[in-house]
Amino acid sequence: MHAAAAVAATPLMSRLAWAQELLPDMIMGDPDAPIEIIEYSSMTCPHCAAFQTETLPAIKERYLDTGKAKLIFREFPLDRVALTASALARCAGPDRFFAFVDVLFRTQEQWAHAADPTEELKKIVWMGGLDPAMVDSCLADETIVDGILAVRLNGDETYTIRSTPTFIINGESHPGQMTVEEFEAILKPYLAEG
Repeated sequence: MHAAAAVAATPLMSRLAWAQELLPDMIMGDPDAPIEIIEYSSMTCPHCAAFQTETLPAIKERYLDTGKAKLIFREFPLDRVALTASALARCAGPDRFFAFVDVLFRTQEQWAHAADPTEELKKIVWMGGLDPAMVDSCLADETIVDGILAVRLNGDETYTIRSTPTFIINGESHPGQMTVEEFEAILKPYLAEG
């Protein structure tokens, strides 16, 4: 599904302005950190899940928790199931957002290719201590769903995102899953400048 078709019902500029107001950036780390990492991610992308489980913990410990960098997570759903999972993370609220993203990536095999992904997501929501009915009400919330599609469209238009994950590090695009060492090779020169 191309994002432009998904958001064609509303004029682009008003949709993007509206989405930016309703869907604030989800930031991990110090918002004033000198290095800005924007992650464009699809919840059904196995490379995105691998980044979450294999690379992010070390980047978080070395750069985000120390105030050297911040990570801005932006949704870039590649399919309807990814859009559903992204909406659930948003509906969990800002305090639980990153915890939900982590759980969803860690359980991706369980729900992403299930016969009924929504039912599998309801089980995960229930195990997370939330009412599974929240899934249906969340998916009925057009402001969340449309907002996520607008974030995706904005990313595509601003940075020409063609795959997930794609990282925009201080304005420079770096597509594809990277190891901790590859990330550090990009981040360290920015720290030397400071």
